[in-house]
Amino acid sequence: MDDAFGLDDLVACYERGVFPMADARHDERLFLIDPQWRGVLPLDGMHIPRRLARTVRSEPFEVRVDTAFDAVVEACASSRPGRLETWINAPIQKMYGMLYAAGRAHSVECWQDGQLVGGLYGVSLGAAFFGESMFSTARDASKVALVHLVGRLNVGGYKLLDTQFITDHLAQFGTVEISRADYKRRLAKALTAESDFYLLGPAATGADVLQAISQAS
Repeated sequence: MDDAFGLDDLVACYERGVFPMADARHDERLFLIDPQWRGVLPLDGMHIPRRLARTVRSEPFEVRVDTAFDAVVEACASSRPGRLETWINAPIQKMYGMLYAAGRAHSVECWQDGQLVGGLYGVSLGAAFFGESMFSTARDASKVALVHLVGRLNVGGYKLLDTQFITDHLAQFGTVEISRADYKRRLAKALTAESDFYLLGPAATGADVLQAISQAS
């Protein structure tokens, strides 16, 4: 990818349905992905297993938004047992830091005893949210972050949650796979709509986000 690739170019990529990746953490090169099949988590059809719902309601974590974006990206990029390599390299980290500074990227974070133990980050354009990556060092932390994200997106008027690919982990929440053409139709509609990532306030409880999800279903 051209060294001149910048913030506006990255936004334009998302707007036309493609996103950057790297082969490995320490590979400085980037390439663009335009999958034939795309993972999408329907905001009106998220499935939350009963045990997870109980966990969300019991609030084992302090859930924060946008207080440690760089730390979340770094944690997502770091290797750990069972995942020795990631696709998030230094250029990608830098670009998403720029998106965050421009108000176009967000993190949802789970904290426990003052430590960041899980979370996720993604890109927000129009009423579309593009989930990028998540991590967890405490049981269910990334899952709780995802539930809080979906509740927040529902309250904020979002129309599309793009998970890029579908995995067994995401499938359990109702993520479906759609064609490239279908995805781009949904994306075009979402990009013309308005949303507010912060409409659900910082004091939202687990019960609040579960209610937001159930009302959307």
